Amino acid sequence: MKSSKHRTPVGGEREPIGIGALAQRFGLATHVLRHWEAMGLLTPTRDAADRRRYGSADLTRVAVILRAKQAGLSLDTIRSLVATTDPAKRMDILREEADALRSRIAAAQASLEMIECALGCDHEDFSQCAHFQQMLADRTSTGAAVHLPI
Repeated sequence: MKSSKHRTPVGGEREPIGIGALAQRFGLATHVLRHWEAMGLLTPTRDAADRRRYGSADLTRVAVILRAKQAGLSLDTIRSLVATTDPAKRMDILREEADALRSRIAAAQASLEMIECALGCDHEDFSQCAHFQQMLADRTSTGAAVHLPI
């Protein structure tokens, strides 16, 4: 039988867990959780011995942080998102992040197209291929072809 400290009581609230258990649950090092706390992303309660105790809201917050990081958001941006109570400000932050993500996706797509062009090239040195040179020229600010010895 499992100990009662890991059971979910009626109402869905778990009893608080320690930093090691929380870190293990998410596959994190404990120093990561301490860093997030120092940044103001987490605010665990403390027990009588001054040990960190994490409740279900903290588990949700860790999941949100991890998902936001996976989406490319910085910890500073995540902190801004979770700290604001102004829905308009939160939407502004998310719009900026969406724009930045679209830019990164476009840049990655352009890079992939160039790599695929090079992979499909019949030239011994793909950098000498007219099609590849045109792709490079299209992506430079001057519009001039760039000759790269490979």
